[in-house]
Amino acid sequence: MTTYEFTCDKQRLDIDAIHAFLVQSYWSPGIPRAVVERAIANSLCFAVFHNDKQVGFARVITDQATFAYLADVYILPEHRGQGLSKRLVEQVIQHPQLQGLRRMMLATLDAHGLYAKYGFKPLAAPERIMEIHNRGVYNSP
Repeated sequence: MTTYEFTCDKQRLDIDAIHAFLVQSYWSPGIPRAVVERAIANSLCFAVFHNDKQVGFARVITDQATFAYLADVYILPEHRGQGLSKRLVEQVIQHPQLQGLRRMMLATLDAHGLYAKYGFKPLAAPERIMEIHNRGVYNSP
């Protein structure tokens, strides 16, 4: 049986591996490494390791009192299909610093079924939510 380790230890994060995945992802194509570093420094991070190689990641932007935003969740393709994304989301949802929040949000293109298992739902009142979404921010000169 293949064993995986889950951790929130930022010292163990493989920034190169995280950047390599995110730079080609649909949600942050072209993201500069410096932006990834700054995002990690200012977030609660979760990593999945297999044989000391990072194979998964998630980060949470939060005030640890009322609100959190789950972002950058991934498992490398060769490690998918083993329930790792479920275990990773469980780690996030159960983390002590994320208990008692009024709201946790995320955005996803294709993983609605996964997140629904943990209580995420479409916005109850989308007319109350607004955003500034600069899609091309990483492609600007």
